[in-house]
Amino acid sequence: MQFCDSCGSMMHADGDEMVCSDCGARMPKDEEVAASFVSTESQSDSDVIETSEDAADEGKPTAEVECEECGAERAWYTIKQTGSADEPPTRFFKCTECGHRWRGYS
Repeated sequence: MQFCDSCGSMMHADGDEMVCSDCGARMPKDEEVAASFVSTESQSDSDVIETSEDAADEGKPTAEVECEECGAERAWYTIKQTGSADEPPTRFFKCTECGHRWRGYS
């Protein structure tokens, strides 16, 4: 990352120059710093799982937990931080068989 000498804001690349995101100041790229930049253009999206809103939770991770309703032993889950940062997150489960939902606290 390169920061503006004038205002301290983060700069972005524009050709062979760095441009301040805040004040618009321009300076040549620092080649030593530029060599360590990671470009997002070279990243692939091959590991992205596309789903539609009506999909049955495909792509979500599953856990081996017993459903209280039907006794199935697998459920999809999501994790959310429902309390303060120093408390463990809450896991929300949905049974893969009957669709019953419940919370799991760590």
